[in-house]
Amino acid sequence: MRITFKGFAEHILFAANVFIVFLLAFEDKIGIPYWLQPFGRMHPMILHFPIVILMLAMLLESFRFKETYLKEPLYQNFTSGLLLSGTLFSALTVIMGLFLSKEEGYSGSLLQWHKWTGVSIVFVASIIYWCRNTSWYRVKLARIGAVATTLCIILAGHYGASLTHGDNFVLESVTGAKALPKVPVAEARIFEDVILPVFSQKCLSCHNLEKAKGSLMMHNVTALLKGGKSGKLFVPGKPEISLLLDRIHLPMDDKKHMPPKGKDQLSNEEIALLRLWVKGNAELKKKVVDLPVNDSLRLLASTFLAPSAAAEEKYAFAAADESAVKKLNNNYRIVYAVAKESPALAVNIYNKSEYKPEAVKELEAVKQQIVSLDLKGLPVHDEELKTIARFENLRELNLNFTNINGAGLKELQALKYLSTLSISGTKLNYDFVKQIGKIKSLQKLILWNTGLSESDLQQLQKSNPKIALISGFKDDGKHPIRLNQPRISTDVAVFKTSLALQMKHPINGVQIRYTTDGTEPDSLKSRLFDQSLLIKGNTTLKAKAYKTGWYGSETFSANFYKSSYQADTIQFLLPPEDKYSAGASKVLSDHQLGDYEINSGKWVGFRKNNMETLMFFRQPVMMQSVVLNVMRLVPTYIFPPVEVEVWGGSDKNKLRLLSKVKPEAIKNGAERALIKVEAKFKAQSISYLKIVAKNLKVLPQWHPGKGEPAWLFVDEIFLN
Repeated sequence: MRITFKGFAEHILFAANVFIVFLLAFEDKIGIPYWLQPFGRMHPMILHFPIVILMLAMLLESFRFKETYLKEPLYQNFTSGLLLSGTLFSALTVIMGLFLSKEEGYSGSLLQWHKWTGVSIVFVASIIYWCRNTSWYRVKLARIGAVATTLCIILAGHYGASLTHGDNFVLESVTGAKALPKVPVAEARIFEDVILPVFSQKCLSCHNLEKAKGSLMMHNVTALLKGGKSGKLFVPGKPEISLLLDRIHLPMDDKKHMPPKGKDQLSNEEIALLRLWVKGNAELKKKVVDLPVNDSLRLLASTFLAPSAAAEEKYAFAAADESAVKKLNNNYRIVYAVAKESPALAVNIYNKSEYKPEAVKELEAVKQQIVSLDLKGLPVHDEELKTIARFENLRELNLNFTNINGAGLKELQALKYLSTLSISGTKLNYDFVKQIGKIKSLQKLILWNTGLSESDLQQLQKSNPKIALISGFKDDGKHPIRLNQPRISTDVAVFKTSLALQMKHPINGVQIRYTTDGTEPDSLKSRLFDQSLLIKGNTTLKAKAYKTGWYGSETFSANFYKSSYQADTIQFLLPPEDKYSAGASKVLSDHQLGDYEINSGKWVGFRKNNMETLMFFRQPVMMQSVVLNVMRLVPTYIFPPVEVEVWGGSDKNKLRLLSKVKPEAIKNGAERALIKVEAKFKAQSISYLKIVAKNLKVLPQWHPGKGEPAWLFVDEIFLN
């Protein structure tokens, strides 16, 4: 029996329907192999064909029973062929979509709606095709089927667009993008009100509960901290090694650039904001106003927020002369506008040793414009408050840790706008301080650690109920505070013979407990630090501070290395990568340890080649150990060597293999670390030393760069 092309297509359509049912029935047990994934990823490319073909076929199907077309063979055959083609293409598209949905990053209710409306298109269109020539299939059923198919196409398209581009993508141009409310600066939290809205607008369409590309979700704090398939999204305090900033700064055409090409890109201000946030330890709870007034993150974040009440205030005075403001600025005094285009000025004066009363008196040139004055930590006396009282529009005055006793506070009653006064850390006399009640505009008085007793403070508050008195934390013993870490007194991390180490803590009465074997110190069994510690070999020091009534500190950790010998010459037998080769020979023996900044000039990087170095000693040395200091930074493709060989002898042409070391393989999720790779061998005289460190040539399947070679970064070689 001869099969026509149409008959063959019908068989394929039937098989496709059966295959779709199979995929749906066993979707939880099916895994798509890597070689088949490209087929699934063609789903977005193919889906436009069946949409157009089926929409046209449904339109023709609605009119096929009109008398004009009923007896027209061309119309009937064309409609039948169009419907078969559209349904077949739809089935192919659905199969691709089901394959694609098995990859990481696709989940949630949107995906389910998109999947089932897409599957419905195939099933409804297939039923129409197989039933359209039966006796009971008439115009009413034809039009119901056409409407049902068209409705499924529209819904599937809508859910697909929302899945790809974000919720409300289709109607956003009409209804307008949902505007995120701007929070006043005074109330705003750095993460919740500044950083998270940037993620919501520029990243959330691909990294949400419904669609988590790269297994990364960015809808809340927990999801952000978890990171994705490629690792942690950011390293607090280290923007230069944070995946977030790395992806943002990739070339636009790079497939890993974020946001992807074609998506709404981050502005320069938003990129700078994210970088400053990560650099500032990626604070999650701190408020914007908790940052210093001239902090870069605070200044930039303020432009993303609603102005605070102070910034919104309309001042009745004119701006100061620019030349006068410029003249007042110097190394110890900063005069600046509180907001863009605002006539109001804020003043900060620094440097206790250079301060003179004239520094305040000179400000009379702009006395009308000053609304904030910060004199904390300066030897300011009560007499100078007479000058300050002439700054008629002053709102905030900071006199913390100055030399006032309160005698001059009566002068401040002339300031009819003064709302905040800070006098913490001063030796106050209560008889003088009680005069603050005469400052009618005062709303907040901050006076920690003054000479006032508890009864004085209570009486002061009782006499001035409209003033918020902030007198500090009262330690009742029920809320212990965590100690900060102990500190070492040396910057030296590499020594030749031994190192006398000093540790200290700024709080009196603190005990420092430590270990040198890599274990965590505790308050009972670990050794107690006493005056000094003599280190004679490679050591990992861990220390914690303890004191009764306090929580123990976080663990302080530092590595110290012994390097008894230094080669007279170091030659690279295979060159490192050009970008990380500057001064390479010196870098490996300068005793300057690198951190996680690979562009600091302290690291030598290898990728195409293994590291092969030949060292020469004019005077033979007795050696038994070689240590390589290497980096592990998995998200940026930096792995330790898979094998290290050490060759040595007196003749460079007749070197013997002294040791071979294979470090433990890196597992998925490994944290960043600076690692010692040590090769030990029997002590012997060495004139030539050859070190071969083999980098990983093929990254593992769990890594986003699977199949590519890893980087090897080395910063020091220690010889003993």
